[in-house]
Amino acid sequence: MFDPDVWREVTGGEVANRVRRLTRVTPLVPAPTLGRRTGADIWLKLENLQRTGSFKLRGAAARVAALALEPGARRKVIAASAGNHGLGVALASRAFGVEATVLVSAQAPEFKRAGIAALGARVEVVGATYDEAEAEARQRAAADPTSVFVSAFDDDHVIAGNGGLLAREILAQLPDVQSIVVPVGGGGLAGGIGVEVVPRGIKLLGASPESNCAMRRSLDEGRAYTSYDGGPTLAEGLEGAVSERTFAMARDYFPEIALVSELAIRNAIVYAYRTLGIQCEASAAPAIAALLDDASAIRGRRTVVVVSGGNIEADLLDQLLSGAAVF
Repeated sequence: MFDPDVWREVTGGEVANRVRRLTRVTPLVPAPTLGRRTGADIWLKLENLQRTGSFKLRGAAARVAALALEPGARRKVIAASAGNHGLGVALASRAFGVEATVLVSAQAPEFKRAGIAALGARVEVVGATYDEAEAEARQRAAADPTSVFVSAFDDDHVIAGNGGLLAREILAQLPDVQSIVVPVGGGGLAGGIGVEVVPRGIKLLGASPESNCAMRRSLDEGRAYTSYDGGPTLAEGLEGAVSERTFAMARDYFPEIALVSELAIRNAIVYAYRTLGIQCEASAAPAIAALLDDASAIRGRRTVVVVSGGNIEADLLDQLLSGAAVF
């Protein structure tokens, strides 16, 4: 399923040291208001306060750091991103002396594109969907022997960096955690967390937008949707297909994935801002939305909700807070 040597390298070797120097240990804070509503002891892991505004920096830094440490390493990377992975790749590449190109789809928010470019990466808009941008990025990397493709989720270094290191922080901050709730797109974050926590008896629950839920559909039908055309969703960072690797991890570690509506995602962003006092982007909101819809799976349990990112456009947040329609 994953390379144990890579896991050790990312979570305990020189790669881990480099990642930790580039990233922050993000706060884990109690959320008593949400706890009273759900009947659980709720804590929020605030990856929205990570450098670049999301957890994605962890995995990108792990992959680029490992590449930079290789003897005779190639010094060019190509990535596809809905936004946050590209920000992580751009920052890590700048830190470790690697040239980066990030392909984004037309759906990627303009402010994220600008942020990627400001960090020194070349940004190109390719295709209408994330999957189209990824296909082009993979083709370019395969055709260029000086370049390496850095996947947003289907890579052992990325999975260990995003999920493994995040899980270890949670366990250090709250050793008696009983459940963890995480948004699911391609499944790399949840898979990495699962490797660390499920063998310890900790329950891992996923949440996805019902209009774009490749992993839930894969689990329901017993096959990995490595190509997937979902519907439009505000949570653009969760769009797209899964991989055989992350599908296998989902079956082992997080077979329960709640589906939430677009209205629930919008309401969760507003709830997070007004009630919890945090800025939560749409791709992070399903984890909160799922508990607002139905918290029976974690009732009475000490539960961490991963707030995976906070990169939301100011105009969009204003629209949501004012009650204006988004779609």
